[in-house]
Amino acid sequence: MKAIIPVAGAGTHLRPFTYTQPKALIPVAGKPIIKYIIDDLCNNGITEFIFIVGYLGDKIIDYIQNNYSNLTCHFVFQPQREGLGQAIFLAKEFINIEDEIVIYLGDSIVDIPSDFFGNHNTSLIATKKVQDPQNFGLIEMDETGKITNFIEKPKFPTTNLAMVGLYKIKETEKLFEILEKLNKDNIRTNGEIQLTDALQIMAKNGIVFNNYEATNWMDVGKWEVLLQTNAILLKKYGNSICPTAIISNSVIIEPVSIADNAQIINSIVGPNVTIGNHTKIEDSIINEGIIGDFSKLNTIQLTQFVIGSDSSLKGSLKSLTVGDNTEIDFSFK
Repeated sequence: MKAIIPVAGAGTHLRPFTYTQPKALIPVAGKPIIKYIIDDLCNNGITEFIFIVGYLGDKIIDYIQNNYSNLTCHFVFQPQREGLGQAIFLAKEFINIEDEIVIYLGDSIVDIPSDFFGNHNTSLIATKKVQDPQNFGLIEMDETGKITNFIEKPKFPTTNLAMVGLYKIKETEKLFEILEKLNKDNIRTNGEIQLTDALQIMAKNGIVFNNYEATNWMDVGKWEVLLQTNAILLKKYGNSICPTAIISNSVIIEPVSIADNAQIINSIVGPNVTIGNHTKIEDSIINEGIIGDFSKLNTIQLTQFVIGSDSSLKGSLKSLTVGDNTEIDFSFK
């Protein structure tokens, strides 16, 4: 079984951070998003990966090559982002028709039991019930759990079962035949070549897809979910304080993730705070947030915040979003 991971998106919903790094490398609970995805797939026996890269793709390639040299990894560049169907089709040269494949979107973290990967009877689509179904690709199914329809972001949804970005496909040859036709004939929905359309054609041609409801799903490609995901994963994986971190005259309220050579001085940190490498926090109170690498916070109070790398903040504020390479001074002079 091989895994295709599309990570070519520009991450416009996560700006300003994605001006300087791809969203797959944004840290959540002390790890880049893509690390959760790769580790989960590796734990389920997958060792060969095809990454569809685009925007800032060189940074993703460098990260994977430096951290996963034991895996067989291929990289395909998507020059223009024209839909998930186009992205998946670009992986064709690395896929054999007899392969089963897993498609795992690079901006989702999904909790799925191992039997999702081990179930070889039918193709499986991971789903979750959502409150705003018009914003997602959806499925309709019959009473047996067989999927009857795939629908891409309908204006008037008749179901709330959203596809969460994890697919296991048995009929690989048929999938790529249909994707080739969609790309060749420029068949689009909502302006893009959709994987959803290919799956719908397969289902109408008699190929069986079963629904597999995810126990937990975090769409970390959206701002409103990022801090919530950080808190969930910190609670799930527990406290993590690097031995090289310096904590002096400070209170740490678990769970937190404090990275290599971070310094916490005369401060209160936590709960649900992720702090990057070589970041220094002094005379501050912070909770419910994420700070990148090599940043400095001094005399500041923050809650519900995200701060990029190489940033400097001084003064007092309650809530904040700051990109990389930023300096802000709120103190009065």
